[in-house]
Amino acid sequence: MGSGRREGLWRSPLHWAGRLWLRLFGWRAEGDVAAFRKYVVVAAPHTSNWDFPFMLAAAHVLGVRASWLGKHTLFGAPWGWFFRRLGGIPVDRRAPQTLVAQMAERFKSDEELVLALAPEGTRGRVPFWRSGFYHIAKESGVPVALGFLDYERKLCGLGPYVELTGNVRADMDRIRAFYRNVRARHPDLASTPLLREETPGARASCSP
Repeated sequence: MGSGRREGLWRSPLHWAGRLWLRLFGWRAEGDVAAFRKYVVVAAPHTSNWDFPFMLAAAHVLGVRASWLGKHTLFGAPWGWFFRRLGGIPVDRRAPQTLVAQMAERFKSDEELVLALAPEGTRGRVPFWRSGFYHIAKESGVPVALGFLDYERKLCGLGPYVELTGNVRADMDRIRAFYRNVRARHPDLASTPLLREETPGARASCSP
């Protein structure tokens, strides 16, 4: 089961490993992880292979144990147990239309759950973010935590929590306002936080 901050992780070897990693590069982590027991984390911006180790280090330092979504075929023998231990949640990507319902049920049944999603989906610039994070959080009734990597300030962690209203443009305006001041490793590859749903007549894309 995926979970948020746990006291057992707070001073674990992973916590100290994360601190050492960030210190080696002159980075620091900040964020409030005590406000909610269940939430979706937006992992952005994503323009480099370096993003993952810095985000992972930030999670360890803050004591966040995040879950992630993976193809159900990854979780069979012999490595399924390993991916689950790493926070993996199997989903059937052949039926993406049921993904939001699957995750809403998971949020309902788990006492604690932090689900991390990278809505850009790639290290290159894209015209729209994938909206899975938005629909999963809205359907589950949980907030969206704005995870960030700011290479200019060498700062990473969790920004504000956004409790969604269902007004997609208004909610995304709040998210855009935050990421406007976050500098990616490769700014020319960074994508504007924009959902296809904000474009009149466009069809939604609920992929995670």
